[in-house]
Amino acid sequence: MALEQICGVNRLPFMKRFNELQLEWQMEQLEQATSNFRNPYALSAPPFEQPAENLPKLLAHCNIQMDFAHGTTTLGFIFRNGVILCADSRATSGQYIGSQTMKKIVELNDYMLGTLAGGAADCVYWDRVLARECRLHELRFKRRMTVDTAARRMCNISAEYKGMGLVMGMMLAGYDNDGPKLIYVDSEGMRSHANVFSVGSGSPYALGVLDTGYKWDITDQEAYDLARRAIYHATSKDAYSGGIVRLYHITEKGWKNVGNTDCWELHEQYSKEEQKREGGDHDQNQPCTSQTQPWIERKLIETQMEAQMVAATTETQDGTNRCLPATDWQLEVKLGTRESLAGKAQPQTLQERKQRNREAEK
Repeated sequence: MALEQICGVNRLPFMKRFNELQLEWQMEQLEQATSNFRNPYALSAPPFEQPAENLPKLLAHCNIQMDFAHGTTTLGFIFRNGVILCADSRATSGQYIGSQTMKKIVELNDYMLGTLAGGAADCVYWDRVLARECRLHELRFKRRMTVDTAARRMCNISAEYKGMGLVMGMMLAGYDNDGPKLIYVDSEGMRSHANVFSVGSGSPYALGVLDTGYKWDITDQEAYDLARRAIYHATSKDAYSGGIVRLYHITEKGWKNVGNTDCWELHEQYSKEEQKREGGDHDQNQPCTSQTQPWIERKLIETQMEAQMVAATTETQDGTNRCLPATDWQLEVKLGTRESLAGKAQPQTLQERKQRNREAEK
């Protein structure tokens, strides 16, 4: 028996019973179906064709609602000192907030990062597979995997599982021998290079801020502030984005986590700056006239052209309605001049206003 085990004869098919072979085959199939450690690319497919098209039909026939909305905000841009990646941390399942602390920026190696957008399970799984491949590539070839190689590998995976319901849109950012790189890859197999990207449901709001403030030669601190401000504006307008704003900076020395800031702290910071820029007090709903004279003068200039078009409809002596130019009192109220804000006597009743308009008409 010992010699049989050493030679491996006991593992030959003709040395086993048929039920033992069948049980062994079933256990092997079950292990492959429930574990991806042997081959992470061999995922078990659903028992029907074209899952992306046929699954909604089956769910509608069974009256099961699984149409979950996907939402997030991630951004990245290249500037003179490297690459910036920034993302929120909210994970949603339809209208339900599943988590406020999800990590949407994944460390693939010491010089490359990836972001998550789309289905959380798809993105997390394939980012883990990509991190594994980066490590194996470094062990086999004694050099780091480049960003272009990682992006091509993700494109091949997306093309292989196209039509299977894969929902994924990720950015790969890193620093290799060719300098900083930023590549976008999605579940349709598309791969594109650019200096600025924003992915997710809040990306239109983030891109509005990036288009205004992005420049190639900005400093590190300006880049950090621009990324945080863009994510903050997206979280304030997109219900599927929020939580913690995570900021990463990639240079030729590797990546570093600049900071993790709560959205409420950013709201307090930027709202105070906005109120200060407008000339008002953060704790007051209305600006104080004694302290906001520059604000009044600026508003006076901004609304001067608009106030010239203001007209008042008044009733004349013959009973007809005429459209008349605005009176001095109406212009004062519209412009917010110093006298009207200081409490100048203003007509309150309808008869007083009509009398004032008749005098102005004459």
